[in-house]
Amino acid sequence: MTVDLGSSGTGAGAEWPGSLDLPGMLASGWRPVPFREFVLKVHSRCDLACDYCYMYEMADQSWRGRPAAMPEHVLDAAAARIGEHATAHGLDSIDLILHGGEPLLAGPGRLERAVTAVRDAAPGVRVQACVQTNAVRLDERFLDLFARLDVHVGVSLDGDAAGHDRHRRRRGGGGSHDAVAAALRLLTSARYRHLFDGLLCTIDLRNEPDATYDALMAWGPPSVDFLLPHGTWAEPPPGRIPGDPSTPYADWLIPLFDRWYREPPAGEVRLFGEIVRLLLGGRSTSESVGLSPVGMVVIETDGSIEQVDVLKAAFPGAPETGLHVDRDPLDAALLTPGIAARQIGAEALAPECLGCRVRAVCGGGLYAHRYRPGRGFANPSVYCLDLYRLIDHVRGVLVPDLAALRQRPSPG
Repeated sequence: MTVDLGSSGTGAGAEWPGSLDLPGMLASGWRPVPFREFVLKVHSRCDLACDYCYMYEMADQSWRGRPAAMPEHVLDAAAARIGEHATAHGLDSIDLILHGGEPLLAGPGRLERAVTAVRDAAPGVRVQACVQTNAVRLDERFLDLFARLDVHVGVSLDGDAAGHDRHRRRRGGGGSHDAVAAALRLLTSARYRHLFDGLLCTIDLRNEPDATYDALMAWGPPSVDFLLPHGTWAEPPPGRIPGDPSTPYADWLIPLFDRWYREPPAGEVRLFGEIVRLLLGGRSTSESVGLSPVGMVVIETDGSIEQVDVLKAAFPGAPETGLHVDRDPLDAALLTPGIAARQIGAEALAPECLGCRVRAVCGGGLYAHRYRPGRGFANPSVYCLDLYRLIDHVRGVLVPDLAALRQRPSPG
């Protein structure tokens, strides 16, 4: 299969992957991987004003023209499309992510309808549901519902009170850490702890790494996902200056990897675990690193079928496919250039990445972070240097340990 990484014309519509020859790819034997992760945008507004939010603060502002809450008829149509897709591909299990905005703003009734509608539409398929929330509104009313429906809960927390409240502030002023901490005390109580899915933390270079790590691990999370702030070559993230050889994000993460690796037990840190798995020859399960096909699709509150929503950081309309649940099956989204590009592995990497010795581990980084006007997504990540240094460090830690294991005498 040959993929043209060139670009014809100008403007976002002509940028890569707009030049993907999908008919030619199909004729050569390529087939897309079905979606297994379905993100329902049940509410498109939020009760916090986070200054780094890709949805409200970055290039794509399409939320302004969409319904605040997903209407019931759209929800039912989305559920039917998900069930149709899972059945057509013989999937035995799928993941359903209730998302926003802030999904709890949709209210318990709409959240219950979303989960039950998808499960009813996909008989015989295990629907593993979770909600990703800022937790400000998370209380016993929601948790009792989630316990009854077996809906797991992921919470966004950016470290200790000072680090969290620097960005995650209530609309109208005031930090949100106290409210999140109260919700986490409830979620981690014996009654609800089985629902706790983990923590998402967006890295702020101004926050002390060890203090951030300690604040997150104090809750005993099953997993922690450190997120690089969203940015592109056109709008670089804080502290990441194109052409500057420094690696501030790797410098922030490396001490935490060393702690996590040497001081178990601790919750799984997804980024670190993914890199270790890939270095050992495994497959990635995250879009942040690796070359595994991405199997996620987003359904917006108005029923639009879209690519992963973090593409809103790139340019207006970046996640759009032109498809809608009222008229299009989800299979149609698999054959759009944007989604196909995230399923073809190394074929989608920029020429600069192809000769890199960590390409199979890095995988070009998160797709949204590769965007550069004029070349589209045919670029290394804006975090290229940070990813290389972090991966190289992890490799340097693993290699001697693996060598020592090989030299250890066999038992008996």
